[in-house]
Amino acid sequence: MSVIVGLNPGHNGSVAVLVDGKLDLYIEEERLSRMKYDGNPYKALDYIVRNYKHVDELVVAGTTQPQQMPWTAEDPYGCYLRKFYPNIKKTLLFEHHHLTHAASAFYGSGFDKAAVLVIDGSGSVINAQVEDKYIYGYETETIYNASYEQGFDELYKSVRSDEKYRVMTRSRVFDDGVTITKAYEAVSQYLGFGFIEAGKTMGLAPYGEEDDRIPQIFLTDRANKNMFIPHYPAGALINESAYPQFRREEERDDSFSDLDKNLAYSIQKASERQVIQLIEIAIERTGLKNICISGGFGLNCVANYEYLKHFPDCNFYIDPIAHDGGTAIGAAKLIYYGNGGANKCSTDTLYYGTKVNYEIKNDNFEVEDVEPETIAQLIADRNIVCMFNERSEGGPRALGNRSILYDPRDPNGKDFVNKVKGREWFRPFAGSMLVEHFDEWFETRGLKETPYMMYAINVLEDKRELIPCITHVDGTCRIQTVSRNQNKNYYDLIEKFYKKTGVPILFNTSFNLAGDPLVETLEDAFDALERSELKYLYVPELSKLFTKK
Repeated sequence: MSVIVGLNPGHNGSVAVLVDGKLDLYIEEERLSRMKYDGNPYKALDYIVRNYKHVDELVVAGTTQPQQMPWTAEDPYGCYLRKFYPNIKKTLLFEHHHLTHAASAFYGSGFDKAAVLVIDGSGSVINAQVEDKYIYGYETETIYNASYEQGFDELYKSVRSDEKYRVMTRSRVFDDGVTITKAYEAVSQYLGFGFIEAGKTMGLAPYGEEDDRIPQIFLTDRANKNMFIPHYPAGALINESAYPQFRREEERDDSFSDLDKNLAYSIQKASERQVIQLIEIAIERTGLKNICISGGFGLNCVANYEYLKHFPDCNFYIDPIAHDGGTAIGAAKLIYYGNGGANKCSTDTLYYGTKVNYEIKNDNFEVEDVEPETIAQLIADRNIVCMFNERSEGGPRALGNRSILYDPRDPNGKDFVNKVKGREWFRPFAGSMLVEHFDEWFETRGLKETPYMMYAINVLEDKRELIPCITHVDGTCRIQTVSRNQNKNYYDLIEKFYKKTGVPILFNTSFNLAGDPLVETLEDAFDALERSELKYLYVPELSKLFTKK
C-alpha cells in the first residue's frame, strides 16, 4: 500500500493523504487552528501522525523553499514526520507551484488529456538567463497540455516582477506587467476587502454598470499600468494619485458609492474577457476541447459560467479546490503518477475532512430524536438550521456537511441570514438542489450537474420569484446539485423539503460566523451557535436535533 502526504505550507495551508492514488484525507489548517487562512499545517500533520500507521512519502508544495532546521538541515515538515515515520521519503516542489495546481485540476477531472490553465496571483519564482542578463519573476498564468501518458507540457507562462524589463523565450514572457489576478486584487484592496477577499468583489459586481469615469482596465494582454500598482508576490493597489476620482477624503465605511460598485463590475467583466482569450490560446495550441482551470481565479464562479457561453463545444472542469490549498492534492498526485501509479482516481466527492467524534456533549442544548421530515418542516417554517453531517467538505464552498440551511422562498431571507452571520449586505447566498430538477430551474448551458458549486448560473425567469432568497440581483445563483449517491443525508432532507413546498432547493451557506473558518468538529459547531443567534443544529448521522436553551 502506497501512502503519500501532500502539504501546502502557505496561506490556505493544507495536507492531503493519498492511499494507492485515492484521496483519503484533505484538511486545511484553518479548520483545526480556527485561524482564517492559517499556514504551516502542523495541527493537520499531528492528525496524520495519530491516524496513519505508516507514510511512504511527504511532498511539500508552496512557492518558497522552507527554512532549514538546525543541526539536520531538514525542512521543518519532513523533520517532524521523520520522527514518527523513520523511513519516510521527502520531496520539495516549491519551484513548481503552478504545476501542482495543474495536477490537482487535471487528475481530478476524469479527462485522459486536457488543456490546463492556471491563473494565479503569484506562484513560484522563475529564473532565466537571457544573454548576459539574469532575470527572475513570479509565475502568474500558465497553459499546459496534460495527459496521463505524457504528463504536463508547458506551452505558455507569464512571469511578472516589480523589476522593469520585457524578455520573451520560447514559451515564456518575462516583464513587469499587471496580470488578471493582480488587477482584481487591486480593486478588492481598494474596496476595503483586502487582496485575498476577491470573492466579495465578485459579489458586489452585479450592483454596478459601465462607467465612463473608469479608465480602460486591460490594454492588450496586460492591465493598465497607469491604473494599477502591483506588488509581487502579494497584493496590488490602485494608483489613486493618477486618478482623482479614486481618491478618498475619509476612512472607508461599510457603504459603497456608485463608483465603487461600477469598479467592481468593470474588473469582473474585463477579467472574464482576458481569461476567455487565454482559453482561446489554450485551444489553439493544444487542439483539445477538454479544459481544466485552477489557481485562485478559478474560484470566480461568475466567470466560470461565462466560459460555458463562449465555448459551448468544450468540456470544462473547474478545480473545486482551486486556491492554494489544492496544491497539496496536486503535489501528492504528481508523485503518485510520476512513480508509475496506475490507479486513475478522479474527484467524485470532496468530503475528506477529519473523522468525527460524536461523543461530545454540551449541556447548553436540548436534544431530541428527529427524522428529516421534522427538519424540512422547521426550515419551511422559516427557521435557520445548521447541519453537521459526517466528514467536512474540502475547499471554500459549503456542500451540505457544514452548512447553514434556510428557506429560499423567503424574500427577506438574505438580509435575515446576513445579519445572523454578520456578513456584508451585498453578498449573495447559494443553494443546493436535487440534481434531477436542475434544468427545470436553471439555464444550465450544457451542464448536467454542478456538485461543487463552481458556477453562478442564471435562474430561469419564471423561477426567480420562487427563490428570491438565493437569486442574486443579476438573476444568478451559485447552485450545488446533489444526488443521493453523492450525499444521501443531504439529498433526503432536500427531498423532504421539496415534498412539503414544491421547491427542490434549500438555501445553503457555510456553517461559520463572519471571519471564522468553516466548523470542523462538533465542538466547533456548538461554539458557533453559542456565540450567535443561531439556535438549531441538525446531526443526521445521530438523527438528532440540538436546540440552544
